[in-house]
Amino acid sequence: MKTILTIILSVAVGATAVWFLKPQPGQDSAPGAASSERKVLYYQSAMHPWIKSDKPGRCTICGMELTPVYEGEQGFDATGGENTVALTQSQIQVLHVETVEAKIQPLVKSLQVAGMIDDDATRHRYISAYIDGRVDKLHVNYIGAEVTEGQPLADFYSPTLLQTEREYRQLGGELKQNAALRLRQMGLTAEQIASLESKPLEVLNTPILAPMTGTVVAQSVYEGQYVATGEKLFEIADFSTMWFMFRAYELDMPWIEVGQSVTVTLPAIPGKTFEGEITFIDPNFDEATRSTKVRVELRNPLVDGRRALLHRLYADGMVKVNLPAVLTVPRSAVIETGAEAVAYVDREGGAYERVMVKLGRRGDSLVEIQSGLAAGDRVVTNGNLLLDGQAEMNRSFMTASEPEPASATVAELTEAQQAALKDFLKVADAMASALASDDLAAFNKASEPAMETTTALTKALAGTSDKLKDLDDAKHFHGFDDLATARKAFHRFLTAATAVVVPYRKLKSPPEFHLWECPMVDQAIPGAPKKGRWIQLGDRPGHNPYFGAEMLECGKEIQP
Repeated sequence: MKTILTIILSVAVGATAVWFLKPQPGQDSAPGAASSERKVLYYQSAMHPWIKSDKPGRCTICGMELTPVYEGEQGFDATGGENTVALTQSQIQVLHVETVEAKIQPLVKSLQVAGMIDDDATRHRYISAYIDGRVDKLHVNYIGAEVTEGQPLADFYSPTLLQTEREYRQLGGELKQNAALRLRQMGLTAEQIASLESKPLEVLNTPILAPMTGTVVAQSVYEGQYVATGEKLFEIADFSTMWFMFRAYELDMPWIEVGQSVTVTLPAIPGKTFEGEITFIDPNFDEATRSTKVRVELRNPLVDGRRALLHRLYADGMVKVNLPAVLTVPRSAVIETGAEAVAYVDREGGAYERVMVKLGRRGDSLVEIQSGLAAGDRVVTNGNLLLDGQAEMNRSFMTASEPEPASATVAELTEAQQAALKDFLKVADAMASALASDDLAAFNKASEPAMETTTALTKALAGTSDKLKDLDDAKHFHGFDDLATARKAFHRFLTAATAVVVPYRKLKSPPEFHLWECPMVDQAIPGAPKKGRWIQLGDRPGHNPYFGAEMLECGKEIQP
């Protein structure tokens, strides 16, 4: 895909260059005409700004005509190296490059969910027989009947219950209290027990009362049916409050919190919405679906004598997410390639820098930026794919000719080997730090133990690497009269050193050091490969020992 983008970019930029260089109507095309008006300082490649010449020609990388930079003009900034793409104003227009400002603002997210309408499990009751008996009469004999708390559901006859009621009326004192307790165990309410004193003797039945207000959702008995103790008679559910239950997946969890408002719609009730709040998030994730249940409570009004929301209906929900202001950019500004996310920042003058960003939550049109950008940075939202293709081309052309150390299978280090390697790394770090500070005296002093620690390391690691001989040959430091010579010797020493120690970063217990790389060592050390590495200890930023103060922060860390 990126190869196609690179071809498109090259064609578009080439067309722009041809238009830019072609004589315009009314313009003298003679070679000396322009030079008589403005003086050309140098010629530079617009696509590869580090390519410059004192005379017209073509870019040695892409073959484009070099663009003249006249007196008073700044030219294209080449300090960004492989991560910067420079364009002329005409090229920006041809590629339709658009930018927006990174801002701190609320992150808007509309989270659509789907689920089912369920009843409130805390308001759902079974009515069962407390003792053996017979149902003589049903006062509620159909499913869906609305009942109120204390309303008779059926008349129940039980000889045992009838005998206990008569004993209650005849007894007194503590015996009466014991009889009342037995009646409670047989299912009578306190009000029913209190009314027994006035109950006519000829009435043999006892009413079964509704324990709560709600809807009868199941009826398991008929008139005249004998039931045993524990047998289910009725099932009642309170549908005045319903639960909208939906599944939230792992990617949804950063957005969902208890108390958030949810708008619910149902295909069965078109044109009407219901509002509720999230009251519970199940802490147990389903291993198979990687999701959990979320509960939303909804008021369920009566409409024409029945509840609007019916049990087990399918429903859709829209979670209203209210987040505090965070640093955001449009989602189109971010290019994600696997685990890496990058954006292109307008550095002015036609230069666009490739920046690694760490992403947070993704909104509808914006994405949260946790690191890599600052408020006010202008990021490219259109044309960034073409810029990324060109940046990749830049990196491929700037790749050093120095081969990477061959990967090798290394054994775990012994305590003696670890100690020797630790001493060696301290010396390499001290030498790099001295050169980064442009301190020749400090470098000469730091390199004094190099021969001793290197000899100890090569002995400790004898037979483990074929690179040890190169390291042993490069260990000789006898003091230098200038930084240029010191850096040349240091480069030879670190090239051999990294070839030896880098494979050990793959161990289960690797040595603790940071590996940094400079992409343009050949400009500091003539004849050297473009890339050169150095070793640092601690967590301080990378300080380039090959350039020192001239380009102290030129370099990137190489991860294991």
